[in-house]
Amino acid sequence: MATVYQATLVPSKQELLESWLTQQPWSGEGELVRVGAYRYDDPDGEVGVEGHLVHREGSEQVLHVPMSYRGAPLEGAEPYLIGTVDHSVLGQRWVYDAMADPVATACFQRALDGLQQQAEVHLYEEDGQYIGHEADEVSVTVLGPLAEQPGRVQVHRVVSDPETAGSEHLAESRRLWATWPGGGGIIFSLNTDEPA
Repeated sequence: MATVYQATLVPSKQELLESWLTQQPWSGEGELVRVGAYRYDDPDGEVGVEGHLVHREGSEQVLHVPMSYRGAPLEGAEPYLIGTVDHSVLGQRWVYDAMADPVATACFQRALDGLQQQAEVHLYEEDGQYIGHEADEVSVTVLGPLAEQPGRVQVHRVVSDPETAGSEHLAESRRLWATWPGGGGIIFSLNTDEPA
């Protein structure tokens, strides 16, 4: 269960995404349009793990940005820092590209192994009063056969579709499939060519 406060973030998540994506050569150009987000729980309850799906206005290509949120800097991960935010409930948070955060990648690995489901989001007011359960904007399911050998989590920065030319091999891979109103695609797969 993910506990989410109806809090004020400065800068906002959208502003963080816009700033970071402008520096990524795979992200394209144009105004960002939000598609949705999903979450995974850190079993220790210390690190927030959230993935954002967006697209550029005029483009059908969906971009995938997994992030981790921490209450202190992650040692050695300075090149992967997306930014810091002031959270009106939790204070300053350090936001990282989740693929550089071992807590986040462990969540994605467990999800690919069929051992962890995406988190249910429960909303709270800033004063701690419970609001209720938030319906999933993006539903994440694991597909494909269990791998016979260990592998490494492969992020798909541009959401993949096995029916697209060049991605046919993904149809038989162990993968996490995201579904949102009007679309769907692969956000992570297991790369067995590289050891875990």
